[in-house]
Parts: sequence; structure tokens; C-alpha cells
Amino acid sequence: MGYSWGKTGHRVSGEIAMRYLKPKVRKQVEKILHGESIAMVGNYMDFIKSEPKYDYMKPWHYVTVPDSVTYAEAGTPEQGDAYMAINKFKNELINGNYTVDEAFALKCLIHLVEDIHQPLHVGNGTDRGGNDIKVEFFWKPSNLHRVWDSGIIDGEQLSYTEYANWIDVTTRELVESWQSDALEVWIAESKSYRSQVYDFPEDKKLSYRYVYDNIEVVNLRLLQSGIRLAGLLNEIYG
Repeated sequence: MGYSWGKTGHRVSGEIAMRYLKPKVRKQVEKILHGESIAMVGNYMDFIKSEPKYDYMKPWHYVTVPDSVTYAEAGTPEQGDAYMAINKFKNELINGNYTVDEAFALKCLIHLVEDIHQPLHVGNGTDRGGNDIKVEFFWKPSNLHRVWDSGIIDGEQLSYTEYANWIDVTTRELVESWQSDALEVWIAESKSYRSQVYDFPEDKKLSYRYVYDNIEVVNLRLLQSGIRLAGLLNEIYG
């Protein structure tokens, strides 16, 4: 399974999350992160993939849900997955019983909440979340997972703050609704976009039309992930 959202996508989600934190929670989070912002630590779990001692965490970036079942029916694999890991780090932050330390748990939770909103991080179990689907994206070799991680986002040529400003349009009612949704709902939503994600030409040459058809989903998932992350941190630290 590949990296999620790419650096820009994680930073967009983190920037949005910062805007929806309660002031005292924001102060607490910045203290734990030693002054770093949520936006800048969102890629942490991808960075540590290069450290062998964290290899056991690689399956935690995604969940696998075959087309015909729900997550509950598919179940949590023995090595764990994003559903297990989000709950694990959330509980560590609430209870104070850390596997490593508070900053580590917080950085991992931030990353995984963002990951699970990327539709291809809810994989079908057959193609490694689209990594095995080789495509051309604007005439360059790529794969379907990378297109959703970074290709569509980076194609907008915006900084992460500009991107957050562009998509941060919502209502109080929507914010409250999204923040009240359970983790199982986030997973089911990502899975619900699967037919759209895999709707591409036979020659697998993706460009303007594919972006046109999918940019709204990308932007919605980035916005939802940031708002839900803020809701979760407000719950933990509020």
C-alpha cells in the first residue's frame, strides 16, 4: 500500500483541522508537538516507513474491505489496520498509556485519520489499494493510488494553505454532522467512491477528464478529514 494523500494533501487536511480546534486544544496540541503544526506533522507516519523498527506499522495505514461486505463483516486482520490503529492511538491519548510517547501517538493519530479518508486506503484486497493499477497520468507513468495520493492535488499547483482556503467552505450543521459520524462511517464513505475511482478508460490514460470527474471527491475527503480530525482532538483534549 502506498503513501497517502502525498505531502500536500496531509498538510491541507492538517491546516483545516487547526482552524476547527478549540483555542485551548490548539494550544495543548502545539505544546505536545513542540511548536510544530498539525499540518507539518501529518506526514510523520510516512517518513518513518524508512526505519525498519516501524515495519510492523505498515499495514496500519489502510483497511481492506472487499466489494461485497462491510468493514465489520471483513473484520480486523491479525497484523492490525487503520481502524485498529486509530482506536489504539486515540485510547493512548485519552488514557495516557503510551507505547512510545504522547507526541508519537498524536502524530500517528493525525496521519491515520487523514489516511482513511483517501478512498484507496479502503482497499478491495486485490490490487494493493490501486498501486498495482499502472496508468498514465497526464502522459507520465503512474499508478492509480499515486494519482489519488498526490497527482490530482499537485496538479492544482497550490500551496497547502492556498488549497485549504479554496476548499474550506462548509456550514456549522455539516461540521457537526461530520464530527458525529463514527469511524465505520468514514470507512464506508471511502468505499462508496470505489466505482467512481476505478471508472477510467481502457487504455488507462488519465488526464483532464478524470480530474474533472474526481476533484470534488478529493476536495470533500480532504475537508472532511480535517474537520473530523479537529473534532476528535477536541474530544480528547477539550
